[in-house]
Amino acid sequence: MSFFSRENAFSTIKGILFVSIFAVAATFIANIDAVKKLGFSPLIIGIVISMIYGNTFRHKLPEKWLMGILFSAKFILRTAIIFYGFRITFSDILSIGPPGLLQSILMVATTFLLGSFIGIRVFKMDKDLAYLTSSGAAVCGAAAVLATESVLKSEPHKSAIAVTTVVLFGTISMFFYPVLQKSGVLPFDETHYGIYIGGSVHEVAQVVAAGNAISPEATNTGIIVKMTRVMLLGPLLIMLGLFLTKKSREKIAAKEYKKKRVVVPWFVFGFILVAGFNSLQLIPKAGVAGINTVDTFLLTMAMCALGMETNFAKFKAAGAKPIYLAAILFVWLLLGGFLFTKLIAGFL
Repeated sequence: MSFFSRENAFSTIKGILFVSIFAVAATFIANIDAVKKLGFSPLIIGIVISMIYGNTFRHKLPEKWLMGILFSAKFILRTAIIFYGFRITFSDILSIGPPGLLQSILMVATTFLLGSFIGIRVFKMDKDLAYLTSSGAAVCGAAAVLATESVLKSEPHKSAIAVTTVVLFGTISMFFYPVLQKSGVLPFDETHYGIYIGGSVHEVAQVVAAGNAISPEATNTGIIVKMTRVMLLGPLLIMLGLFLTKKSREKIAAKEYKKKRVVVPWFVFGFILVAGFNSLQLIPKAGVAGINTVDTFLLTMAMCALGMETNFAKFKAAGAKPIYLAAILFVWLLLGGFLFTKLIAGFL
């Protein structure tokens, strides 16, 4: 498919501009004080309003504009994931030391593996949906779902379902963790509480909200641990891509292979390289902040494009299993995060 061939270029641009209008609206709504306090990012707002459009007036969209929507959901998405690396520096990860890194590795690995196993083997869920739901809980919420979708090349509605679970249980986490800390249920000081929320709350914005409810120190520690989890998105997707490639080859050998191209997610290497470049601090902080603002907008565009291609009827077809899986992972993040934080507390 040539998005910018002579016959398609104008329609593709129109579609991209149409998606960008939704992204602008989502950004505006997300910056309203009441919405900010709830911790909803533009990505979440974007997929909600675009899904509403996709299930009401989507039929009035000129068919040729679909090229721009698909371009936003694929190429703009991958570009945004690469530049997501500007949110991370290796020095930030090193500043929190082995405990934060260990917490991140343990939580990402156990959450993704547990979710994949329960979703596929126990609930007999669609494999792509199980992977998407698990990655959203394990790494960084909606952004991780989008990145994983690029590896799986799954249908848009599956990503939308996975993002919905992130919104639901991430929002619960955002309010529940501070209550546990303030009530004295958690035996953590502010630093360990930061490690706890950074290792187990879904979205970056939700970590900020859960940390701000306690102290600036808890927030700073939580963000660093959370961004370490984000950094692990690269290795996770590379291993997932290699695993899927191996499974495909096994199916070919068994003559059961259905034509589905599986590739190693090379854009993830771009993400890691950008994070490495950002670690050199060659760009002023104001410049990095500007890049991150643009990147958030690009991610929001990808979310909006995804929402436009999502049909509510497919949610019904998926049933309640994704919610059950996400609920189990929420409990694991809560309890597993607590256990790992207690185990590594002696390092600090």
